[in-house]
Amino acid sequence: MRPNAPPSITRGRVPGSSKRPPQRPKEQLMEKYVADLKEKVGEARPDMALLEGAVKACGPAIYKSDSATVAASSKDEMARIKKTFIAKKLGVTDEAKADAALAEAIEKYGRSVRAKHRPVVYYLVAKALRKESELAAPKTEPASPKKKPVKG
Repeated sequence: MRPNAPPSITRGRVPGSSKRPPQRPKEQLMEKYVADLKEKVGEARPDMALLEGAVKACGPAIYKSDSATVAASSKDEMARIKKTFIAKKLGVTDEAKADAALAEAIEKYGRSVRAKHRPVVYYLVAKALRKESELAAPKTEPASPKKKPVKG
């Protein structure tokens, strides 16, 4: 590092350029998913705990443009969802049930919808398999403070 160099050069950035594009906050994405569930799927009151669990199951994939959506026409992608989500996360190993649930989720979302958001598909698959409890984020209660035993 040069002692008299401007701070922007020492950090490896070109002056006047931004660091990197800001990631969309999770809340913004959740609003999109709720809108899809209401408008495209027809759920008047989506289960927010289940949707939260679906978002958590997706991990950082929701922030990447390529992995944020599901390509229903790709057999590789459907096989990956069955293996990594349905079998591992939901614990369903019956191939026929997995295929039926995935097909039902895609039909509900709408085959004509090109950009099927991954958390919404996961949400619909979990509902089709009646595995909401496996995926729903547990409602946490505030922990009660532990009391120290009184020596006396």
